[in-house]
Amino acid sequence: MTDLTAAPFHLDLDARAWVERTLADMTDEQKLGQLFCLITYTSDPGYLQYLTRGLHVGGVMLRTMPAEEAVSAVGILQESAAVPLLISANLEGGTSQTVVEATHVGSNMALAAAADPDLARDAARVIAREARSVGINWAFTPVADIDLAFRNPITNTRTFGSDAQRVADLSTAYIEGLQSEGLAASAKHFPGDGVDERDQHLLASVNTMSVEEWDDTFGRVYRAAIDAGVKSVMVGHIMLPAYTRALRPGITDEQIMPGIVAEELLNDLLRDRLGFNGLIVSDSTTMAGLATVLPRSRAVPEVIAAGCDMFLFTKNLEEDYAFMRAGLRDGVLTRERLDEAVTRILALKASLGLHESNPVPSVDAARGVLTSPEHREVEAQVARRSITLVKEESGVLPLTPERYKRILVHGLEAGGSPIGQGARAGAVEQFIDRLTAAGHDVTVFQPGGGWEGLAAPTTDITDSYDLILYLANLSTRSNQTVVRIEWAEPMGANVPTYLTSVPTVFVSFENPYHLFDVPRVRTFINAYGSSPAVLDSLLEALQGRAEFVGASPVDAFCGRWDTRL
Repeated sequence: MTDLTAAPFHLDLDARAWVERTLADMTDEQKLGQLFCLITYTSDPGYLQYLTRGLHVGGVMLRTMPAEEAVSAVGILQESAAVPLLISANLEGGTSQTVVEATHVGSNMALAAAADPDLARDAARVIAREARSVGINWAFTPVADIDLAFRNPITNTRTFGSDAQRVADLSTAYIEGLQSEGLAASAKHFPGDGVDERDQHLLASVNTMSVEEWDDTFGRVYRAAIDAGVKSVMVGHIMLPAYTRALRPGITDEQIMPGIVAEELLNDLLRDRLGFNGLIVSDSTTMAGLATVLPRSRAVPEVIAAGCDMFLFTKNLEEDYAFMRAGLRDGVLTRERLDEAVTRILALKASLGLHESNPVPSVDAARGVLTSPEHREVEAQVARRSITLVKEESGVLPLTPERYKRILVHGLEAGGSPIGQGARAGAVEQFIDRLTAAGHDVTVFQPGGGWEGLAAPTTDITDSYDLILYLANLSTRSNQTVVRIEWAEPMGANVPTYLTSVPTVFVSFENPYHLFDVPRVRTFINAYGSSPAVLDSLLEALQGRAEFVGASPVDAFCGRWDTRL
C-alpha cells in the first residue's frame, strides 16, 4: 500500500485527490501507457504527439540537443499530454549531458576528490536549475554505486569513490541539492554496481557481497538516500545472490534474477527492509542484462510485476506495448500491481507540483540560466579543488618553460561516445595548445621506428627533450568491457621507457586507475575530467600557480606494490 502522505511524496489533500481522480478516470490502455518512460532525440511534433496522444506515456527522456530544441520538445510534449509528463535526463556531471550549452560541473569522482559535501550540494543545485530551465523535472542521478573493482568498465569516475560512508554523504548532499530546486533525484543502480568487473549493460552482473557486507556498504548508502528523501531509485541488471538466497531460502541458482526483475530485492529488501516508499524505475530495458535472463515477451510485464513502477525505454515500441498488454491480459501483471505502479507515477508528478502548474519553458529564460556566471564559478571550483597529485618525483614540478622548454607529449585518446560524466574528445590537443601558449616547445610523439636492432638511438630522445608528458583521455563506456592502455607498435613504442633518463609526468583526464599500466611513472596526476575548466586548472597546478588539493577517492595504486615505486 502506497502512503501518499509519507516521504518522499508528502502529498496534501488536494494532491492526493488529484492522484486518485486521475487514476480512476484512466482506461487500461492509458494506465499501461503511464508505465513507459520512452526517449526522444528530436523535437519533431509528429513523433512527440504520438508518444503523448497515441501511447499515453508517463515520461520521456531527452537525449543531447541544443537548448532551443530541448525547450521545443518539452513544450510540445507537455502541451499535448492529457496527464503532465515526467521529463527525464541523464545529468551525471552536469546538464551538459543533455543540453549542449549547459554547464559541465564535474564528475561525481571529482566532487569526491574535492571532499566537500557543500560543494557537491552546490553542484547539484546548478544542475537542477539548468535542467529545470528547459523543462526537465526528473534526473537519473546521482550514481550511488561504490567503485570497489578498479577493472569495472562502467562505474569509475561516475561514482563518488570506494568508501561507503563518503558515497553516502555525497549522495545525500547531491540529492538534497537537486530536490531543493524542484528536480526529482534517482539514486542508481540498485542493488549496487562497482563490485563485478563486468558491465551490467552487457550481461546480468553480480554483486558478490554477503548480506552483512551489503548492509554495511550499499545498504548504508541507500538508507542515507532514503532518509534524505530521494524520490526515485533506479534498479539495474545486477544480481545480489547472498540477499536473494537469504530472502528466498531454497532458491536455485537458475532462479536468481537481476534486480530489475527480482521481486525479493525490490519488495522485501528495498521496500520493506529499507523502507523506500517512492518510485522505482528500471534501468534501460534494452540492455543485454535483461535479455540474457528472460525472453522479451515475459520480461516486459515481469519488470512491473516484480516491483518496478516505471519501464525505461523499449526495444521495439509496438512490440513491447503489446507484450505489456498481454501481460495484463494473462495475469503476469495484476490489476492491483498496475494500479499501485501508476499511483506512484502520479504521486511523483504531484510531489513536483505538476498537477497544479506545468509551465512550458522559455528559450530566452533558459539561455539566461545556462549562461550564469555563478554556475561557471561552481564548475571552476570543482576543477580547482579536485585535481589530485597521486605521486610525485621530488623536484620534477613545477612545469614551467624556464625549466622544461622542450616537451615531448604522448597523447592517449580514444574519442568515442562515453557513458556517464561527459568526457570530451580533443582534450589532449586542447591541452597541448595551452602548453604552447604558455611558452613550451611541444612535439607530439608519432609512432614508428624499427624492430630489434633497427630502432632509433635513445639519445634522439634524451638529448632532444627536457620533459616527457603523457596525456591520457581514456574514459569508461559501455560495450568496451576493459579500460586499459593499448600501446603503439612496434614493441610498445610509446611505453614510458625513458622515465629513468628524462623527467616524466603522466596525467589521466578520465580514469583514476592508469597506474596499473604505468606503475613506475613517478609523477602521476588524476584530473577526473576533460572539460576546459579542468584543463585550465590542471595547467595552473602543473605550473605551480595553484596547489594540488584533491584527495583520491579510490585506491589509485590498484592494490599493487609496484605502482608505489
